[in-house]
Amino acid sequence: MADESATASGEAAAGRAPLGDEPGRVMREYYRQMTLIRAFELRAAEMYQRARIGGYCHLNLGEEATVVGLMAALEAKDYLFTTYRDHGYALARGLEPGRIMAELFGKTTGVSGGRGGSMHLFDAKARLLGGYGIVGGQIPPATGAALALTYRSEPGPDAEAVMCLLGDGTTNIGSFHESLNLAALWRLPIVYVIVNNQLGMGTPVEKAAAEPELFKRGCSYRMPGVRVDGDDVLAVRDAARAALTRARADRQPGLLEAVSYRLRGHSVVDPAKYRSTEETDRVRAADPVPALRAQLLDAGVLDEASARQIEDESDAKVSAAVAFADESPDPTPDQLFDHVYATPVANAPHALPGDPVVPAGR
Repeated sequence: MADESATASGEAAAGRAPLGDEPGRVMREYYRQMTLIRAFELRAAEMYQRARIGGYCHLNLGEEATVVGLMAALEAKDYLFTTYRDHGYALARGLEPGRIMAELFGKTTGVSGGRGGSMHLFDAKARLLGGYGIVGGQIPPATGAALALTYRSEPGPDAEAVMCLLGDGTTNIGSFHESLNLAALWRLPIVYVIVNNQLGMGTPVEKAAAEPELFKRGCSYRMPGVRVDGDDVLAVRDAARAALTRARADRQPGLLEAVSYRLRGHSVVDPAKYRSTEETDRVRAADPVPALRAQLLDAGVLDEASARQIEDESDAKVSAAVAFADESPDPTPDQLFDHVYATPVANAPHALPGDPVVPAGR
């Protein structure tokens, strides 16, 4: 089943005109989102180097077409669970760049109040339920959310669905297999998306997986699997839409593998010295952002002036986001124990470092 689905998808992608029949406004919007993500991630790297961002920071550089294609397929009613490489998904899901940057800065105006940082972006209104720092930590809760949806509504085109993102290295952990097995057994409305940037930290996929075509792992659970070119925003969108349609109407979970390549190291502090010069040059030549720009110029959807205007607007939005984050207040010590529990709990911790164990006068 998985092999047949993947072959059909590959033939469709190979036979598609560069931009298909998409209206120019749609392609301009996709390019706008991709340039915004690119500008945001480049500035996030700069802010990390300037020590304005602490902790871990993982970027979507090189994955912009995958990000935008997946989010174009997702509907507002759907739920999204992501990995720790989550900035671009939050932007494409419609979160304000300033609030995302403020979260990276650890400010109270951030999407998680400054408590989550880069890896833990969250917005219940946008149905973005994380941002998970543990490899594969998002897969069981995403599967549980899909189970909850089966109790809430009947299958059909108006039903809600779940999209769960994971990296290529995550396919080797136990919860990946356990969750896919349960999703197939219980017919849950969920699509698992492997964002295969071809390196699990610094290890190539073919050196970590006996079956490097990761979409085929769905075969074990009789789950349709599809592999698409992650640098093709339309191929990603169309494959994700088809999988989500099956998940809604037939309660058929799916496995989608989008193959791209991250342009930099695993995180901001990784110099990626495990790559050869030749490999680095090849990756940069396949960069999806300038590739889409060239396609749109060739097709007459953009001219040089309109392309530059989109790029300048993205840069301006990110500059405004940095200014907003810089000007936002830091959390204060008295807020340390806020939100430890969702509802009040007796004897919850409240003492700050240095406070007496027994208050004076007692």
